[in-house]
Amino acid sequence: MPSDQLELKPGLETTRAKLAVAFGDEDTHARASQPGIVPMRKPYKKLFVFSDPHKSRENGYNFDGWTEGDDDGPVFDYTGTGPTGHQVLPGLNRTLLNHEAQGLELHLFISDGLVKPGGAKKQRYVGQMRVDDVEPYTQRWDYDKNGTLRQVFVFRLRPVDVDQTDIRAEDAVQPAQKTVALPIPKKPKTVKVPAQSGAKAKKTEKHNTGQTTANVPGGERVVTRREGQLVTAFEEHLEKAGHTFGSFQITVAGEANTLTPDLYDETDHVLYEAKGLTTRPNVRMAIGQLADYRRHLDNPETLRVAVLLPSEPTPDVKALLVAQGVALVYQTDDGFSGFPFSE
Repeated sequence: MPSDQLELKPGLETTRAKLAVAFGDEDTHARASQPGIVPMRKPYKKLFVFSDPHKSRENGYNFDGWTEGDDDGPVFDYTGTGPTGHQVLPGLNRTLLNHEAQGLELHLFISDGLVKPGGAKKQRYVGQMRVDDVEPYTQRWDYDKNGTLRQVFVFRLRPVDVDQTDIRAEDAVQPAQKTVALPIPKKPKTVKVPAQSGAKAKKTEKHNTGQTTANVPGGERVVTRREGQLVTAFEEHLEKAGHTFGSFQITVAGEANTLTPDLYDETDHVLYEAKGLTTRPNVRMAIGQLADYRRHLDNPETLRVAVLLPSEPTPDVKALLVAQGVALVYQTDDGFSGFPFSE
């Protein structure tokens, strides 16, 4: 138990100053009023993460909150630290990413009003969390407080014990107010990930390994990386051809999540959806995704769409693509068949 008997119970309202007194040292006292990620290493081995939706909006992003979750349970999206420029993993973001390997318990707080007018912000304790093993974060685009388009890390946090977590509807990610389409810079700098023990442009999805294995509650899960490898190879092909390319982050009015096409060839005005397997279900999914994406982009009547595959599909799948007006590009031993497009 900390020195002042402050017990972390879901729903507890406290302040950063009180947390620093109870769990910190002189260094953490000095950081108690700062936003973001605060390690309380000695002697309690805790990592406190403070989510402040109002502050997030001031810094340009508003990704924090409970999402729809999945079969493994609820997920809280938390935007990493770094108010200006591209966020980077060295420093506190890496501490959050690797909190388990560093032996730090992760505890989430949400800013919830003021102690009194003009006083310190209340911090409501949500519960003990962990960074998701399989997909620890996504990278998204937004403007920083200086109006500069940049990448941020949105960490995916899961409750250690759902029954001991203060989950409230008002803490959900808020739906977008409008649908926006914005151009993006070409090929942002790729961030190297350390090992873990509006339409706004985003970095295209890339992975360097064929697959990655992660241990999660319920057993081992294998996450394939074939799609990322395929996109990377095709990007290199486009680069050699002198094409400019990127992708989009599409926010849709009334929805909290984002849509993320795989690749946009600006030179030829072609939107690609890549699939790691050349099967009918995968191709049908890609056709549906492309139909959804193109509605939200500029000049949809002239935008061409294409499915990117790792090998040649069956004749009937080819016929399906032709019938739907979707082009086909697939990888071969010496390049990509179907590229460049014929006029």
